Amino acid sequence: MTSPSTPATWLGGLDGCRLARVLEARRDAACPPEPLSVGELADRLQRPGSVALALPRLALPHLQVAEALAALGAPAPPDALAELLGAADEDTTRDLDAVLEALADHALVWPDGGGRLHMAGPLRQAWDAPLGLDAPLEELLTGTTSDELRGMLATLGVKPPSSKAQRLAALVDHHSAPERIRSAVAEAPAATRKLLEDRAGAGTDGPVPLIGFGGVGPDPEPDARWALERGFLIQDRYGPARMPAEVTLALRGPDWHAPFQPVPPSAGWTPVGPREVDHEASAAASAFAAGAASVLSACSTTPPARLKSGGIGARELARLGKAAQADDAVVRLTLETAYAAGLLARDGDQVAPTEAYDAWAEREPPEQFAVLLQAWWNLSLTPTQARDEDGKALPALAGAPPCGGCAQARHGLLAAAARFPAGHGVRVTADLGPLIVWHRPLADSSPDGPPFAAVIGEAEVLGVLARGALSAIGIHLRTGDTEALDVECRRLLPPATATARIGADLTAVVTGPPSTRLTSLLSSVANRETSGTASVWRFSAGSVRRALDAGRSPEDITADLAAVATGPLPQPLTYLIADTARGHGRVRLAPAACVLHGDEPALLAELAAHRGLAELGLRRLAPTVLISRSPLDTTLAALRAEGYAPVAETGEGTVRIERTPPRRATAPVPAPRGPRARRGRIAVTSTARESAAFDPGRLAARLLAAPPTTPEPAPFDGGEPYATDTEEIVASSAKLLPYTDVRQLAHAIDAGRAITVEYVAASGNRTVRTLSSLTLDPPFLEAWCHLRDAERVFTLARIHGVMPV
Repeated sequence: MTSPSTPATWLGGLDGCRLARVLEARRDAACPPEPLSVGELADRLQRPGSVALALPRLALPHLQVAEALAALGAPAPPDALAELLGAADEDTTRDLDAVLEALADHALVWPDGGGRLHMAGPLRQAWDAPLGLDAPLEELLTGTTSDELRGMLATLGVKPPSSKAQRLAALVDHHSAPERIRSAVAEAPAATRKLLEDRAGAGTDGPVPLIGFGGVGPDPEPDARWALERGFLIQDRYGPARMPAEVTLALRGPDWHAPFQPVPPSAGWTPVGPREVDHEASAAASAFAAGAASVLSACSTTPPARLKSGGIGARELARLGKAAQADDAVVRLTLETAYAAGLLARDGDQVAPTEAYDAWAEREPPEQFAVLLQAWWNLSLTPTQARDEDGKALPALAGAPPCGGCAQARHGLLAAAARFPAGHGVRVTADLGPLIVWHRPLADSSPDGPPFAAVIGEAEVLGVLARGALSAIGIHLRTGDTEALDVECRRLLPPATATARIGADLTAVVTGPPSTRLTSLLSSVANRETSGTASVWRFSAGSVRRALDAGRSPEDITADLAAVATGPLPQPLTYLIADTARGHGRVRLAPAACVLHGDEPALLAELAAHRGLAELGLRRLAPTVLISRSPLDTTLAALRAEGYAPVAETGEGTVRIERTPPRRATAPVPAPRGPRARRGRIAVTSTARESAAFDPGRLAARLLAAPPTTPEPAPFDGGEPYATDTEEIVASSAKLLPYTDVRQLAHAIDAGRAITVEYVAASGNRTVRTLSSLTLDPPFLEAWCHLRDAERVFTLARIHGVMPV
């Protein structure tokens, strides 16, 4: 027996049906319990759905106590539970009482009037073998015959009573003394003794299973007869041999106790002040808010495309990261939280911003950050987990099934951080992994690397963790106080900056998060280079030309930049705008399907003003030049329909000659048939008579009146024997060919004629080949392949059809 090494092992044994029938948890396990009356408790036990809610929220000692109680078989006295857990000193006893009170607060465990502890049935069913213990001996002996019981007692040296019930009681009484079991096993053969100790988990270096979800192991057939004859193993009629719980506990020894860890593991602490935590949390949250705004702005400009399998792939994530100057973690975190908050939605094969994004973009950065932070807290996945357990890259927004363990990992992280010593944080954030395991054993850890590394990294990116301690944002996020959380976000995140410092080096620097209007203005006329605590835009001739192409005038650009600048615009920028505007639009391009030109300006002016030609979309470029939006032939036909006499030109400028060639039939005249085809007029007359003789109507009537006939069966179907030996040899190898194709191929081989075959190569490619110089070498056919222009060897079984050349 080995201990589960990760919380995922324990979680894998949970059955949703088992966890769906207990009351809803009211408070966190650390909150002081409130006494419940028997009536209230009975009423709450009838409500469905709460083990699935309460069990994942329990800390490690709560699950350990619940498993120990399940192993004892509730109802059980508290003393027996304390003895099993090894709670002998005052501190451990006090911790055990606190755990029992927390379980009672969730109505999972409660005492009766006699002080015995009961537990909810669905919670007991969560373990197939709690603490690695099987059922008690009396339960395993159900179905055992009286003679089998007599044989076990006789082998143990106990005089068998007369009745079956007495024999059963005697065997149970014998196994209730651990000393007798250990003494008997000490005299067993070495192989049997090792087998029993391994099954019991005794004598091994590894710990006993912490939470024994699962079975009791394979059937120990070798060396098990000695134990089966004495009742130390009970043969199951439908499965492997099983070890009674009494035998397991006896072999583990008097010093063995069920695991009970009421105190969380220690971590390396370092002093940290509130100002330091606030400063780092403010910097992290501000950087993420600015990066998220840039990522969503890039999505608004060019929505990312979805993969055929769903989600946004690595290429689109890299494009968004480059456009927003953000790393992959920020891009993934922004996309998942924005999608959960309704700021993004699927739009066909893309993911585009919604109308809610427009309202979000107009809000201040603290309010924007609070929306994404709340979405992260309620996410049922780990956004920054970029690879699965097999190392395969995971797309973002893939629509994966909800993961309750991912949310519990987040909650366990904040629950652990909330219990740090005052004024201290962890020296190394990797130390938070074991703490999360203690607070949320059923949480979902990282597939590889340090446990919960992705969740811890997300908390640091969002400013929830700062300097190894829980920030004010994290405190209010954990308690669910949205009003206080909004206040802390406004305190830690600076308001949006509406001004920029524009320097002579053609850069615009914005300290803090820029406002939406400022971001839109600078991005329209400059290229963004960096983002975060300070954002930098750089002006260039290309970026200014982009603004001019969008319809902005140079005067408007200069006025808008002067309105947001902290000082006068530098001279290099005004020169850049003026120089770019001076050359902008000197050459103009107009769409046109064809051009009309002539020597008479009055005539072209008349065409441009003609109402009947309005659909052509004529526009005057010069006194003697018009352009038309309609194709040349359409324009030509319309002008002629209005009584004008235009001519068309070729692409070289020459007049196009419009001469329609006479139409002639392209089908060849069929050659005359029959021996008299060389006799001219007589052959024609004879052919006409033959055509008249074979009237299609009379031929159809003759075919319909003919009696139905069936083809003669092939030789391999019981018909006449093969005509030649070649046919028989070909048919024995080319089993996919019908008899008619076999005859054609055999005749070509015997007559030395060419033949066309349909051949399927070993790769599966199907080709049609013409073969000559055929030589039969069963099961092969050697021939000259006209397709490859070389001699080839063909397998007869791969020939699927035969046609004459």
